[in-house]
Amino acid sequence: MPATSEADVERVRELVASVPEGRVTTYGDVAAAAGLSSPRTVGWIMRTDSADLPWHRVVPASGRPAAHLAHRQLARLELEGVPIRDGRVDLAAARHRF
Repeated sequence: MPATSEADVERVRELVASVPEGRVTTYGDVAAAAGLSSPRTVGWIMRTDSADLPWHRVVPASGRPAAHLAHRQLARLELEGVPIRDGRVDLAAARHRF
C-alpha cells in the first residue's frame, strides 16, 4: 500500500468539509472520491486530523457509528435533521454524493 501523502490528507479534508449539514457520507465514498484504495485510509486521516471538520457526517457503510462515538455522533446528526432509525443513519435518505 502506498504511503499516504499530504495531498491525500488535504483531499480527504476538502471532501469531508464539503458535506453539507443534514447529509452524510461514508468512509468508502470519501476514499473513492479522493482516489484512495481503502476506506481505512480515510478512517486513519479522520482519526488523526479532523478536529476542525464535520467528522460526525462520515459514517461506516452500515450507517451505524462506532460504539465509542455513537451517542455523540448520532446526537449531532439528529440536530442537523439526518434521519436515524434504530441507531443507524438512513443512508438512502441522507447520503451525500460527491
